[in-house]
Parts: sequence; C-alpha cells; structure tokens
Amino acid sequence: MQKKFKNYLINTELFLKGSSFYRGIVLTIAIVLPLIIFNFIDLFALAPAIALGSFLNAPSDVPGSLKRKINGILISILLTLMVTFIIFISKPFFILLLFAITVLSFFISLISVYGFRASLISFSGLLAIVLALAVEKTDLKSILIHISLLAIGGVWYLVVSLLSNWLFPKKDDDQLLSDTLSLTGEFLKIRAKLLTKQNKREKFSKKALILQTQISEKHETLRELLLEGRKRSGRSFSNERRLLIFISCVDIFELALANSLDYSKIDTLFGLHKVYLKSFKKMNKELGKHLIILSELLIKKGELPELEILNKTFTKTEKAIQEYVQIVSLPKAREGAITLRNLQDYQKQLLQEVKAVRRVLKKVKDNTKASLKAQDSKQFLTSQDYRFNILLQHFSLKSPMLRHALRLSITILLGFLLGSILDLKNAYWIVLTIIVIMRPNYGLTKERSKNRIIGTIIGALIATSIVLLTKNTTIYMVLAVTSLTFAFSLIQQSYKVGAAFITIHIVFVYSLIEPNAFAVIQYRVIDTVIGASLAVLANYLLFPSWEYKNLDTVIIDVISSNKNYLEATKKLYHNKEENNLAYKISRKKAFLAMSNLNAAFQRVTQDPKSKQKEAALIYDIVTLNHTILSAIASIGSYILNHNTTSASEEFDTIIESISKALNHSSSKLESSKTIPFSEEKEIVLAHKKLQERYQNLSQKRDIAIEAGQTQIDDKALLNLQEAHLISNQLLWLKSLSINLTNVAAKYKSAFN
Repeated sequence: MQKKFKNYLINTELFLKGSSFYRGIVLTIAIVLPLIIFNFIDLFALAPAIALGSFLNAPSDVPGSLKRKINGILISILLTLMVTFIIFISKPFFILLLFAITVLSFFISLISVYGFRASLISFSGLLAIVLALAVEKTDLKSILIHISLLAIGGVWYLVVSLLSNWLFPKKDDDQLLSDTLSLTGEFLKIRAKLLTKQNKREKFSKKALILQTQISEKHETLRELLLEGRKRSGRSFSNERRLLIFISCVDIFELALANSLDYSKIDTLFGLHKVYLKSFKKMNKELGKHLIILSELLIKKGELPELEILNKTFTKTEKAIQEYVQIVSLPKAREGAITLRNLQDYQKQLLQEVKAVRRVLKKVKDNTKASLKAQDSKQFLTSQDYRFNILLQHFSLKSPMLRHALRLSITILLGFLLGSILDLKNAYWIVLTIIVIMRPNYGLTKERSKNRIIGTIIGALIATSIVLLTKNTTIYMVLAVTSLTFAFSLIQQSYKVGAAFITIHIVFVYSLIEPNAFAVIQYRVIDTVIGASLAVLANYLLFPSWEYKNLDTVIIDVISSNKNYLEATKKLYHNKEENNLAYKISRKKAFLAMSNLNAAFQRVTQDPKSKQKEAALIYDIVTLNHTILSAIASIGSYILNHNTTSASEEFDTIIESISKALNHSSSKLESSKTIPFSEEKEIVLAHKKLQERYQNLSQKRDIAIEAGQTQIDDKALLNLQEAHLISNQLLWLKSLSINLTNVAAKYKSAFN
C-alpha cells in the first residue's frame, strides 16, 4: 500500500512537471487572458471570439520542428476562418447549410492524408464547423468582425505558444526522451519475462509488439525535434546531451530486438537447467527498472540511482555461466555456454549504454560528441510529401481515408439533422461528439465512444454534486478554468479522464451564463450518447473499412524493408566504416515498417470478431517478420560492436538465398501466381561449411582443454562466439524466410 502511494506521488509530480500539463497551462492562459484583459477595459463582448480563435488553433501545436509548428498553426488559422465564414453565410438557408456542412467535413477530413500534423489541422477545421453552428451572427458586418477576432485569437495563440517555447525550449524534448526511456525500460522488462515464462510467451510477445510500436513512434518525433533543432541552433552542449541520450535509446532498442532468442531452442537446450537463466532474466529487469528511474530524472530533480545492483547482478551472470559449465561439463555444455556468453555480451553492451545515459544526465562535459554530419542527419528524417497528387491518389473507394471522409461527412449530416428534428438544445454537441470520437477504424471509434460516454457521465456526476453543494459563481469560475487546464493536459494520456474534465468545464461555463445548470448537464449527456452511438454504428455500417483488407501493402513493405536491412547488414560485415551510415538508415526504415505492421495488427484485433478474417495467419506473419527483423538485428549488432573476421563467401551465398526467399514471399502477396523457388545445392553446402567452421573451432578448443588449457583466450572465445552466432542466426533466418513464404501463400489463398 505504501509503495502504491509512493508511486502515485511520483506519477503526480511527473505529470505536473511534464510537457502535457505545461501545454494545458499555456492554452488556458491563451484562452483566459483575453477574457480578463477585455473585461478590465470594458470590451468583454470582443473577448469570447478571440478566446475561440485560440482554442480552435491549438490542436496543431504538437512536438516537432519550429518551422512546421508555425506553418501548421498559420494554415489552421486560414482554414478555420474560411470554414467559419462559409457556415455563417449558409445558416439562413437550411438546405444550403446541410450541403455546406457535408461538403466541408468531407474535404477537411481528407487533409489527414498528409500526416499526423495535417490530421490535427483537419480536426481544427471540423471543430470550426461546430463552433460556427454554436455562434449566432446574422448580418455581414458582425460576421466579418467575428472572423477578424477569430484571426486575432489564432495569432495570439501562436504568439503565446512561441513565447512559452522560448521560456522553456526543451520541455517537449525532455518529455519525449523521458517517455522513450520509460517505454524502453518496460520493453526490457518484458524481454526478461519472455526468457523463462514459457506458458505466457504469446501474451508477453503481444505486449512487446505494442511497446515496440510506441517506441518507434517516439523515435520518429525525436528525430525531427533533435536533428532539426540541432540544424537550427547549432551544436550546443544542451542539444548534444539530448542527442546522445536519444542515440543511446536507439542503440538499446536495437540491442533488445537483436536479442530475440529462438525460445524453443532455449527450452530444449537448457531443459532442467533453466535455473542458470534466472540471473540473466534479473539483469534485464534491473536494466529496465534503471532506465525507468533515469526517465523520471529528465522531468524532476533527483539523485542518480546507485549502480551497485546492476553491477552485482551482472557479476552473477558470470557466475551462472561458470556453474553451468561445471555442472553440465564440456564439450556437452559448449552450446549452452556460448548462448549464455552471447546473452551476457548483449547485457554488457546494454549496461554500457545505460552508463552512457547516466554520464549525460550527470552533465559530464567530456562526453564524445554525437558525430553526425548535417547532411547525414537529413537521411534519418522521414519527409512528408505534400504534393496535390497525394490527395488525388486517395480518390478511390479502396482508400481507407476516402471511406472515412465519406462516413464522417454523412454521420455529421445525420447527427445535425437528428438534433434539428428533435429540437435538442445545443444539438451541435452531437456533431462535436461525432468529430471527436470517429476514427478511420471501428475498434478505436468504439473504444473512444465508450470512454467518452463514461467520462461524460463521471464529469456530469461531479458537476451535479458541486452545483448541489454551492451556488457560488466564483467557485464555478475557478473550476471552469482549472478543469480546462486538466482537460487539455489529460486528453492524450487518458481520453476518459480528459472527457470528464471537458464536461466539468462546459457545465460550469454554462452555469455562469444560464441559471439552470441541470438542464445543461442533462442535454450534455443525451447529446454525447447520441453522437457516440451514431459514430459506432456508422463505422460498422457505412463504407466499413475492415483492417484485414488493408494489410497486404503493409506486409509487403515490411518484407521489403527487412530484405534491404539484411543486404545492408551483409555490406556492413564486409566494410564497417564505409557502410555504417547506410546500415543505420536501413535499420531505421525496417524498424518503422515493423512498427506500422504491429499497429495494423492491433487494429485488426480491435475489429469485431466476425471481421477478423484469418487473424491467426496474420499473427503468424507479424511474428515471423518480427523474428526475422530481430535475427538480422542480432547479426548487425554483433558486427557493429565486435572485432569480426572477414565475411565468407558462404555468408554472402546464404544472405542472397534469404533475400530471394523474402522476395518470393512478397511476390506471393502481390500476385496469386506461383513463382518457382527451390533450395539450391550450393546453399546447403554453404550452411554445411559454416557449421563445419564452428565445429572445427570447437574441436580445437576440446584439444586445448585435454592439454590442460582450461582458460580460453579472448580471441579464441570471440571467434567461437562469432562462428556460433553467424551460423545459427543464418540457419534460423533461412528457416524463418521459408516459413514466411509458406504462410504468405496460405494467407493469399485464404482471400482469393
């Protein structure tokens, strides 16, 4: 109980010092300050429109480069002004208004094809429709004045945002780095459980896939923030520190993926000797815990945790290897001992990366500079294509975005019509609920609907209780402001809690305007339930876009990225210095492609059971691709971090064979035609030669042991480790690539 309370206090402190709460405060200031100032100078009538302008254009203010942030807010301002004007001039003519709402919502929602920031600009445009419906302006003069004030509000918000960024320029960077370190720590802890929890591996594997997607998304945002920021403000010590932490995060993530073991082989190899895996499991858990503590120190002040536990746990891994060799005895113990030695080697590298993060947090000024040239850094950034042609490509019913745009515009029209026919008070809340809840896929829409309704009811109950207890308008004002801050702060972290605070805010704002607060609460709940129900039904019935139908492209992309990553790894083995950058770029692309496939699979699992076609086959494809990625990362990571021998012809031959198998899998998915593919004799021979090399090194070691040389020298050990890892990983990769081809064929035939 005491531990839970302590964790609650830590989490509360992290939230209050984090960027989400800070952004909530900034938006609250941008909205409330004009109300206070204009009230003070007796021009309060002008203030609400300025506050609305700030509120409307805040969504696109998300972490990213300063240039994109400014451009995003300016485009949002132009869009919201245009939308507001069109709705105002259409209002006197009901049929024209319905047409305007439908057409605007369709084209605005299509803006989302240009990426995440564009989707937030799109949200601002849709929100402008709702707020224009809520405001009554009849003559042209009042319309133009209102739109001018909205523009002032938008520019005012931009100024406040830039000022807040100037006061605390690294708030987003630190929050994202903290989140990434924390997620990476959780990922390491999950990897630890996979080592020994044989019966729960599928459950933990699915959790690992979700974490992997979240980590990759954080990496993408950090690349934009840190590399663009470095280009803009130069190589300051502050920028270099954050970039070094990020580089360590990427390296830790790759190391964790690289250590994706063949668990069935581990189970067979250790059998009754699994006790010797426990210290390795504990080491991973301790490394994960340490990263989580370090993540907290990026947000709040505190002392670095002691390294004693990590050092002691690592020492126990060495003891475990020695005890295993003594109990099982060589040569029988060699296979297991080398596996444990490779595992220990990986954990040693992880420990070094954790220590590197610690040194940066200590602000040690003699850290190695992040030696990434500006020209090279550009290659790590994912550029968004803003050509008009991108929009045209989506004008097909095969496009999930077009189907979503049609579905959303029709549902908004139905929601507004229903509210008008039933003569509901504030019927535009139905439209607002639809806009906020509806997403391109059914599962997320259903989840958000549930959370929205629950959050609204919780908020309504809290507001009702307060209204019953007091009629004090000062308390209402304070609660309206504070609930607004918490609503914006929590909406991304917990939609349910955010929805509760939004309801509290709306109730108390209306309580200040209208004496009958209970009517506001009643209609708020009714409109939310209607809007949420319409959103879920529309996702199921109107142009449904079931995720399994959109998977082929994502799967082909990940297979292609894995193949490129494999070929880059082959080149790295031949020449590390010359091919290091190309290897890392292909690694980044492979990780992102895998992240996209993981996310797509999660969306499949959120669809109704009847629409999860061939879910077992899809899961097999996801896990096979993930394991292939991990096996490639294992080879690449070993080559990067060790002095290796020259790449053999056999290595190149097998890599080429695996690449062909991956190409074959892609062709199976792209076309139903069968392409001949067979195992060549030279590949079998290449495998045999690689295994013979390992066996020869093992035999030499046996002879040395018989001659009394019980201690192995470092060079001989590295040669054994390299031969063992390369031989086994290539054999595993070959097997995985063949399995993928077979599963891809079954998957394709299932949908033909």
